[in-house]
Formats: sequence, C-alpha cells, structure tokens
Amino acid sequence: MSIIDKVLGAVTPPESEEIRAEATAKARSVAEPGDWLSAALDHHDQIRAGFDACRQAQDGLSRIEAMRRLSRVLVGHSLAEEVVLYPALAKAHEKSHATLAYTEQTTAKMQMAELERIPPEGEAWADKLEHIRGAVLHHIFEEEGFWFLEIKDKYEDQAFLDRRFVEEYERYAGERSADDAKVPGETRTFDRADDAPASAI
Repeated sequence: MSIIDKVLGAVTPPESEEIRAEATAKARSVAEPGDWLSAALDHHDQIRAGFDACRQAQDGLSRIEAMRRLSRVLVGHSLAEEVVLYPALAKAHEKSHATLAYTEQTTAKMQMAELERIPPEGEAWADKLEHIRGAVLHHIFEEEGFWFLEIKDKYEDQAFLDRRFVEEYERYAGERSADDAKVPGETRTFDRADDAPASAI
C-alpha cells in the first residue's frame, strides 16, 4: 500500500450509499435543464457506472478497456471542473473548498497513474481500483452535497458557467476529441496494463 493509499484511507470518510444518494437528489432538485449542474451530475452518473464496469470486468483486457472508458469521462469532467467550476467556487468566497477540490482531484490522477502500472489480472489492481473509487465517490459527495450548491447559489454569471463547462468537457472528452485521437488504420490490443497508453488524468 502506497503512502497516498494510507492518506486516502485516513482522511476519506465512508459515507453510506443512502447519504450519497440524498446529496445527488438534492443537487438534482436545484439543477435546471441544460445548465452546468445538470451536465456535471450526468457526468457523475457516468463515472459511477464506469467504476461499476471496471469492478465487474473479469479479465485483464476487459479491465483495461473499462478503465479507458472511465478515464475518458474523468478526463473531460475533471479538467472542465478545474478550468471553469473551481475558479467559480473560489470567486464565490469558497477558496478553501476550491483548494481542497483541486487537491483531491490531483491525488486521484496520481492514483490512476499508479493503477496503469499494475498488472490488471490480479487482486492488487482490484484493490487499487477500490481505493480510487472510494476517494472519487467521496469527492463527488462533497461536490453534490455542498460545493456545487455554493456555486449555484453564490456565483452571479451562471450562463457563463453553462457555456464554458460544456465547452471544456467537449474539448477533452467529446466525440470530436475522440476522433482526433485515433490513428487511421491502426489497431492495437493490450495484454497488460504496462502496454496501455498513459491516461490523461
């Protein structure tokens, strides 16, 4: 277990699924169709589903493929938050929360980088995935239960956030960005995590 794993285990409170669901429902209740909050909550649903897919994958190749799909959503979502939402959180007189948000996401990125170096067939991979999942779900709980509500309530230019959040997500995780990343005529498979390209998160 790495030092980062130990820190996560010490500082990440294990909220119950019920408490997390209540936070999601509360955030959904103040979201509006087409706004940044609805988009962010949709991303969170995809992230939760992505972790479930990783947990259910039975072999190394399936785990790598599931991790790639999860990483794509995490890339676009986390970068859009860091460029658009966390500065808004700081401007809404919540600088300490913004700083914590950046720190938690940086830690998650470091953990994902470690996961890529672990052979995906073994228990060590599954254990690392669970550490990351717990930290990310706690981060989502903080956003849905507190930070996003503060942005929604205190930041004046909501229309700016609506536009910019979607723009940044599409820049990194939209269909066009995925097509640009493809190499025509090239097909690759990966038998081990060490052979896979590094994720961007």
